[in-house]
Amino acid sequence: MMDQIKNQQVREKFNSYPAPIREKMLALRQLVLEVADAPLEETLKWGEPSYLCPQGSTVRMDAKPKQPGQYALYFNCKSKLVDTFRELYADRFHFEGNRAIVFQLNDTPDTVALKHCIFLSLNYHKLKHLPLLGA
Repeated sequence: MMDQIKNQQVREKFNSYPAPIREKMLALRQLVLEVADAPLEETLKWGEPSYLCPQGSTVRMDAKPKQPGQYALYFNCKSKLVDTFRELYADRFHFEGNRAIVFQLNDTPDTVALKHCIFLSLNYHKLKHLPLLGA
């Protein structure tokens, strides 16, 4: 899976994660790639693997050394994305303020709900005028 990452900096970032976290992060990356229905740019923003698409808001992911065993998907904190995710999926995810969905290493995320969150982010500019982003 690592050989599919074309951006050298992104590949190096994934390689920097401890193996158990890397596996979880690569699974998140795969979900983002599966959901994208438009050209997607994979790059580093703020030192984090980031996924940009023209009609959407950036989706970032990272695992912070200060929180071992934890990793997260980050969203634009000035958007209504995380507030919407909390409204829809408060019983399925843990949130950090208005910027992230946070996972523990032993979590088994609800991939259907997670894909929906990723879809809403990658299509945010088309959906932001709709109540609950059209969910």
